[in-house]
Amino acid sequence: MDWVYDDGGRAAAGYRGKTGDCVTRAIAIATQTPYQEVYDALAVRCQQERLITRRRPSPRQGVFKAAYRPYLEAKGWRWVPTMSIGIGCKVHLRTEELPSGRLIVRLSGHLAAVIDGVAHDTYREDRSGTRCVYGYWKQE
Repeated sequence: MDWVYDDGGRAAAGYRGKTGDCVTRAIAIATQTPYQEVYDALAVRCQQERLITRRRPSPRQGVFKAAYRPYLEAKGWRWVPTMSIGIGCKVHLRTEELPSGRLIVRLSGHLAAVIDGVAHDTYREDRSGTRCVYGYWKQE
């Protein structure tokens, strides 16, 4: 899969350095929403998650599915699972195995934006085409 360096607008929003913001970044890229807008929305959802679970999610260091799922659903995005228990990996991070369009793919410990078969992220994560895709978000 081809890859393009894309920080999702993080540097333009005034942030520097490296961090674990893959959820914020992937959503900003795929939904074409300004990074700061996504960051702020997820920060509110992470704060609510903290009150419920006492875990410490953040848009800068990691967002739990319970926080980003309702955000994407409210924006009209739908989850498409590609793997289930006992089935094994059927879809890999390869252009020919994913649909065209704007996607947010869920990988092991990572979310990334894929636009028309090209990964948009701060690093290449395809593992030479062997990286398993657990599922993806696609706008309805």
